[in-house]
Amino acid sequence: MKIKQLSIFIENKPGRLAKVCRLLSEAGVNTTTLSLADTREFGIVRLLAKEWERARDLLSAKGIAVHANDVVAVAVPDEPGGMTAVLDALDAAGANIEYNYAFSVGAGRRAVLVFRFTDPDSAAAALKASGFTLLDEETLFG
Repeated sequence: MKIKQLSIFIENKPGRLAKVCRLLSEAGVNTTTLSLADTREFGIVRLLAKEWERARDLLSAKGIAVHANDVVAVAVPDEPGGMTAVLDALDAAGANIEYNYAFSVGAGRRAVLVFRFTDPDSAAAALKASGFTLLDEETLFG
């Protein structure tokens, strides 16, 4: 089960992230989670939004480089070892993780791990076979 994530490429300069967030906010696009990875020259904003297609089109129309990727979201208990169990299942299946980020929903209740895999279909199948709950867009965004 895959969901769409936007990867947005911005210059590593003051105000660039604010510009992206302002454009989305003014358009009424709500993001569920956002992460920013940077290098000396540029940053990659990765975000999940229910209206990802509208967000992609809006940003692209404003000249901002944006790409949609397939990611897998896994729900785990928000407790020590929650991520380790997922990683153990992925290691056993030989899944290659390109990157990962996470967020919590309700303190101490549930965490959501978001993964980009080299082969998302086989990684998702391995997680499901190991009993993990994968989230689709409807479950994640409500």
